[in-house]
Amino acid sequence: MTAEIETSLGTIRFRFYALDAPETCRNFIKLAGSHFYDGLPFIRVSPGELIQTGAPREDMTAGPGYTIKAEFNGHLHVPGAVAMHRDRYPDSAGSQFYIGLADLPERDYQYTVFGQVTEGMAVVKKIGELDTNGPDGRPIPYRPLENIYITRIAILEPQGQP
Repeated sequence: MTAEIETSLGTIRFRFYALDAPETCRNFIKLAGSHFYDGLPFIRVSPGELIQTGAPREDMTAGPGYTIKAEFNGHLHVPGAVAMHRDRYPDSAGSQFYIGLADLPERDYQYTVFGQVTEGMAVVKKIGELDTNGPDGRPIPYRPLENIYITRIAILEPQGQP
């Protein structure tokens, strides 16, 4: 199963690691199916590291109203890894997720990787090159100066599957 993220800069597709992060994948699919992500901006671009979205408020304090249990697994933070953002507590992820631009070994086994980009890495890189308000930016650092939005997320079944 894959997700197709349509953004105002292009489309990104990623495959789910449903066997290794089943609850995280179910949560993402549920949120996407309810249109939770539609219209949300990419709220953080950490240059050379990651792009982040999924917060319904731009101050990054809100989520879906609940959290999910961490599912740390053997998938590493390589370019194109899709992972859940969380607060300082492992079981605090909800809706925010990020896509890696580089190897991020300091995040391995600390954040749940639940997918891998299969198409559209050029779009991820384009978002990752946006100008931001920098490390001291307010209300949040590394906020892109240009708003790039998720217009829709579709969940695609494998061909030949119902």
